[in-house]
Amino acid sequence: MRRLFRACLAAGLLAAAGVAAFAVAGPASADAEICEQYGTTTIGGRYVVMNNRWGTSAQQCINVTGSGFTITSQQGTGSTSGAPVSYPAVYFGCHYTKCSPGTNLPIRVSDISSATSRVSFNYVQGATYDAAFDIWLDPSPRTDGVNQQEIMIWFNRQGSIQPIGSVVGTTTIGGRSWEVWRGSNGANAVISYVAPAPITSWSFSVLDFIRDVQNRGAITNAWYLTSIQAGFEPWIGGAGLAVTDFAATVNGGGVPTSPPTTTSPPPASSACRVTYATNTWNTGLTANVTVTNTGSTALNGWALGFTLPSGQTITGSWNANLTGSSGAVTARNVAHNGTLAPNASTSFGFQATHTGNTAAPAAFTLNGTACARA
Repeated sequence: MRRLFRACLAAGLLAAAGVAAFAVAGPASADAEICEQYGTTTIGGRYVVMNNRWGTSAQQCINVTGSGFTITSQQGTGSTSGAPVSYPAVYFGCHYTKCSPGTNLPIRVSDISSATSRVSFNYVQGATYDAAFDIWLDPSPRTDGVNQQEIMIWFNRQGSIQPIGSVVGTTTIGGRSWEVWRGSNGANAVISYVAPAPITSWSFSVLDFIRDVQNRGAITNAWYLTSIQAGFEPWIGGAGLAVTDFAATVNGGGVPTSPPTTTSPPPASSACRVTYATNTWNTGLTANVTVTNTGSTALNGWALGFTLPSGQTITGSWNANLTGSSGAVTARNVAHNGTLAPNASTSFGFQATHTGNTAAPAAFTLNGTACARA
């Protein structure tokens, strides 16, 4: 799904993209194979690997390892004047409602003190593809749908393909030279950094690229980093392409380097009130949570943070996307309840197991602001 909208606009498949959904598997063991179109699994208890075939009906399979994946079969063929056929990748963060285990993303850019990653690729001959490292950002902390700004780092380009848009110059980031492309696929803006020669392995600062995009006026400190991804965009062939190693870490505690502009304001951190009601039995409970915006400014995207009492573990939820199942939990809006006008409320819920303690969380924060309890 990573490039659903870009490819769909190019290939006229937007209707199909609207109904696509991830197929979710359990944690991967060595040599786990995924052939489902949007199949996913987790590795290392920290990252998500996705097959993500959207530009062809032909089968694509990937072999998932504990540190990455290999494309084992790629039968689709795309036009080099159009979009690729897929984007198998491994990622940290949140992408189309699926968040990697324990991630602290989305996180506001101004709150980031460091964001680093390492990646290693295995390349093949005779195929048409790019090795792409993706960084996604949005003015709201959304975890569903397409984000507004995509940063692509092209580690390798094989065949007569090119990034979206046109060349706008060159730059040096991380001690390397890059050709910079800028454009839009109609659904999101894209800034691409193309390496002059293939890079097989690199440890670097993701934040350096985010700052460069910020300096170009594409985003502000008020935007949110939502995911960090590494994979391949194959057009023709691609069996044997592999991400052999991937890691990403984002630390908070940052200090803004420039004030937010008025063009892309963050979700307002207004006053809030939370009502929390439970229904309990033996070793289980359900919780219904109502969030009310008691401030004077509308919220366009919200994230409710709370800590579950010891012994409680969430097993399912509705009307919100939850990150974390025990201890610290963040509930984020879904598409239909992301806007809260002053005095407006929305509700979500979850089911959990417990070991005897059915107490409510001690406190709640909405977009970082402490909420009153009803």
